[in-house]
Amino acid sequence: MAENRGYMQRYAMLFGTYMGGYWILKFILFPLGLMVPFLLFLFAGLTVCVPFMGYYYTRMYRNHVCGGNIGFLQAWIFTVFMYIFAALLTAVAHYIYFRFIDHGFVINTYETMLDSFSQDNIPGVEIYVNQLKDALAVMQTLTPIDITMQLMSQNVFYGSLLAIPTALFAMRKKQEASNE
Repeated sequence: MAENRGYMQRYAMLFGTYMGGYWILKFILFPLGLMVPFLLFLFAGLTVCVPFMGYYYTRMYRNHVCGGNIGFLQAWIFTVFMYIFAALLTAVAHYIYFRFIDHGFVINTYETMLDSFSQDNIPGVEIYVNQLKDALAVMQTLTPIDITMQLMSQNVFYGSLLAIPTALFAMRKKQEASNE
């Protein structure tokens, strides 16, 4: 089992690197999508594909390293590790973007959207717009490292939750040989 744990870490790092690269490429579409709405739609579509990639990589680990058999706990731990490694790699890209590239673009774009939305004079929306403006004011106080840590912790949290159904689908018990 100790040898298998070493393989688990190696493969989680490898597949986490692949997934982190995918997340970084997907993240590039987010700020661009604020200017071109189709790219934001593409970003959302690619985000929906993440659990399927996680299942695919977990299944590859099960079939190539575990001999086709994996329990729930081992599949869950592997998937969580994979998401953690992906989140660490993606955090580097998030920090670079928010520290050197963004300069308040995302927050300013959201403020502009809220201002145009509040001018539509839809009854009952003012309360929600004011709450969102307050939230944006708080977000403006965050440093790039604060934003990066928040995004990384969200990725790890959601990844650990996504690992539950992934492990349930990927687990496979050993088949007992029948003596017929």
